[in-house]
Amino acid sequence: EEISLADVIIWGTLYPFVDSSPASVNAKKYKSVHTWYQRLSSMDDFKTAVNEATGSKGVTAFKNYFQQAPIPSVSLSTSQSVTEDSENSVTQDEIDEAYHAWTSGRENYPKREKRPHPLLPQEGKRNILLTSALPYVNNVPHLGNIVGCVLSADAFARYCRARNYNILYICGTDEYGTATETKAVEEGVTPQQICDKYHALHAEVYKWFDISFDHFGRTTTKEQTEIAQDIFWRLQDRNYVTEENVDQLFCENCQRFLADRFVEGTCPFCTFPDARGDQCDKCGKLINAIELKAPRCKVCKSQPVIKSSKHLFLDLPKIEPQLHKYYGRPDSLTDWSPAARNITQTWLRDGVKSRCITRDLKWGTPVPLEGFTEKVFYVWYDAPIGYISITAAYTDQWEKWWKNPQNVEMYNFMAKDNVPFHSIIFPACLLAADDNYTVVNKLSATEYLNYEDGKFSKSRGIGVFGNDAKATGIPVDIWRFYLLYVRPETQDSSFSWSDLEAKNNSELLANLGNFVNRAMLFVSNFFNGEIPEMDLIEEDKVLLAQITREIRTYNNNLERTRIRDGIRNILSVSRLGNQYMQSHTPWKLVKQSEADKKRAGTVVGVCANITCLLSILLQPYMPTTSKEILSQAKLVDDYSVITDKFVCLLPAGHRIGKPKHLFEKIEPSKTEEFKTKYGGRTNATAVNFKKTETTPVANDVKELEEQVSKQGDLVRQLKADKAEKFVIQSEVQKLLELKKHLAIAKGEPVPSKDSKKKKKK
Repeated sequence: EEISLADVIIWGTLYPFVDSSPASVNAKKYKSVHTWYQRLSSMDDFKTAVNEATGSKGVTAFKNYFQQAPIPSVSLSTSQSVTEDSENSVTQDEIDEAYHAWTSGRENYPKREKRPHPLLPQEGKRNILLTSALPYVNNVPHLGNIVGCVLSADAFARYCRARNYNILYICGTDEYGTATETKAVEEGVTPQQICDKYHALHAEVYKWFDISFDHFGRTTTKEQTEIAQDIFWRLQDRNYVTEENVDQLFCENCQRFLADRFVEGTCPFCTFPDARGDQCDKCGKLINAIELKAPRCKVCKSQPVIKSSKHLFLDLPKIEPQLHKYYGRPDSLTDWSPAARNITQTWLRDGVKSRCITRDLKWGTPVPLEGFTEKVFYVWYDAPIGYISITAAYTDQWEKWWKNPQNVEMYNFMAKDNVPFHSIIFPACLLAADDNYTVVNKLSATEYLNYEDGKFSKSRGIGVFGNDAKATGIPVDIWRFYLLYVRPETQDSSFSWSDLEAKNNSELLANLGNFVNRAMLFVSNFFNGEIPEMDLIEEDKVLLAQITREIRTYNNNLERTRIRDGIRNILSVSRLGNQYMQSHTPWKLVKQSEADKKRAGTVVGVCANITCLLSILLQPYMPTTSKEILSQAKLVDDYSVITDKFVCLLPAGHRIGKPKHLFEKIEPSKTEEFKTKYGGRTNATAVNFKKTETTPVANDVKELEEQVSKQGDLVRQLKADKAEKFVIQSEVQKLLELKKHLAIAKGEPVPSKDSKKKKKK
């Protein structure tokens, strides 16, 4: 039979393990695999290849290799494509342009513009009206809620401000509807008390996460009633509202109609057993409560009966031509996230249906039409109007934002289950109202963020919720960075404690933080805290071009709301800086000839300016860290504008502040503790990680002993070579950490950091 590339790859993968342990392939159980493997092994070409690859040592060569190879760490790799592309293909024009920008001087660098409130659209400026989906006021937001809406929008808002765009970021709590009524019933209080309690809680959570709303409001206001009713009257007057008798579920025990969240049952589309009366959380489809299979009252769990009630409907089929016209524009749906674009296109393709916009509830915006005054508006007609009313509560000149589509761009951020209401129903209401309303231009919807291997669940104690994050003691910037790093932009993603630990320790501590700290220390220690003279050679100019390319890719990503991808560009800039520093070894050059010292000054000066650039690019993601780097560089906030250029903002003679470490290591024991704590009530006591930590395992002990020996040899070699002190200290720290784990594995006392010092005394 013909041998394929797949045969070669699979055989080569199995060889080191099968030949060292032939019994690993059970000849009887896996007869076909065994026969195939033996046939290939007997072929002359395979024998020759093995001898060449192993130096005729056979499988023992692989054993030696695996013993000497470093232990792999669990980490999602960061894409290197942009960096590699930058290194390989910058043109001479790019190099010349980058060098010209570098030498343009900070006196020509744009300054950060003031933002006097109330913020209003300005002629000749790019005016952006930014909203993030209004969070329900009946619960505590979990990490998925936070990154899907307010945090992603905040990163975009901070980016826009750093670009000197005129942006207004609006959000608030969604306080009407069945969600609030059911929560009030559960807690035995009034709906208003629920709203007051959870509005304050949400505001506190978002404040801790450093979400920079321009105004955070709520929907239980007079402005909400006035504007929602005004839009309704305009729809009514233009014959876009119809009346229909609707069969509804009625709980005889509670003596109430069961709208939306007052009823649960099996989804008629995907058979999810806990679908709500308005939407299925699993398949995302909208549902009329009457369509639920095996419905049950949310409050008393009894089976409801069917009763008829007259309701108002939005005649979406009549408005549909306006939607097609609006989304038929050349730039429509451009740069929408895949989820937002696909859902909207599907709704437009399949045709829209009339939607009921009233409910038999007490808590909501009252319907002003005679005969319906005992009803309230359905939350998904009412809630998006909250963006308008919250703006109106912020400024009485709100119409300059909301009735100005020629000069205002509207951006919406949300999770994908909210898309139909924001891309179809809300725009339909605004277009049909015929009052020159600003309608969505860009919609960024995320997929779902899962927790470890499952879903967030407050009732089962699974997952990290907004108020939990602060309690961990992990700085807010680390949370922001990691959540945006795993932002589910194109597919579902998961929060993982081990991955959070890995990203902090590798990307932040070892990559970005290490580079910034070394660059600042070199300025402080070798040049008395003053930026040295810089005489750039061609190699340095190539670096400027590579970094400039990363900046422009970063801007392109952020402009298109690809928030996650922008992080990769920042880390690529840091990685380029690290590579540049390592390849030029300024800590060695500074101790040699005058020419070498001058060269060291150039390298250190360029690296210091890269740290300054990193602080500017970090603003949307890690605002506290960004300010800390600027503070260490002693650069005023005026220079925090994001441009398309890499400019020398720290010229020769500029004095910096005191260098400090930006990040701390997150220990595996700590993440294991959190994983257990937030893994669910049923699992909370299932894992005793402390006990596991002190249980010696023979293989682990042997492996750790070999690692300690190898690391000890490395430290001794570095000392013999008289390597830089901070390099030696870094490797010594790794050695101490390995010794600690070895002691734990053996069940011995953990050696203290001071033990050697005490012995010397």
